[in-house]
Amino acid sequence: MSHTPSELKYASSHEWARREEDGSVTVGISDHAQDALGDVVFVELPEVGGTLAAGEEAGVVESVKAASDIYAPISGEVLAVNEQLEDEPETVNSDPYNDGWFFRLQPSDVSELDALLSAEDYQSKCDEED
Repeated sequence: MSHTPSELKYASSHEWARREEDGSVTVGISDHAQDALGDVVFVELPEVGGTLAAGEEAGVVESVKAASDIYAPISGEVLAVNEQLEDEPETVNSDPYNDGWFFRLQPSDVSELDALLSAEDYQSKCDEED
């Protein structure tokens, strides 16, 4: 069973969002998603300074099995990307909720977080898919 931290919000497309103390939101993919993908070999991240709309394609994660789009769970400006993933994409597999984060946004509407799934609801969705 995959690990689903309760303090995070989740998109049905398997991204997680964490509100940081400075008001920004960190985004990555869930443990369930990285497990389904298998060994991650490449990650394409959005451009810093770019603006993303909720649900918009933000990048790509490729594994030995498949390539999968990454979507922005909320709207905002890209403040940072995890450059470590350029050289160590496997970090997504080993630590999807901490060192394996993808990008950080300055939300344009923080209330969009309320539309995302709770950990419990996300886990239920994943259980239905399995």
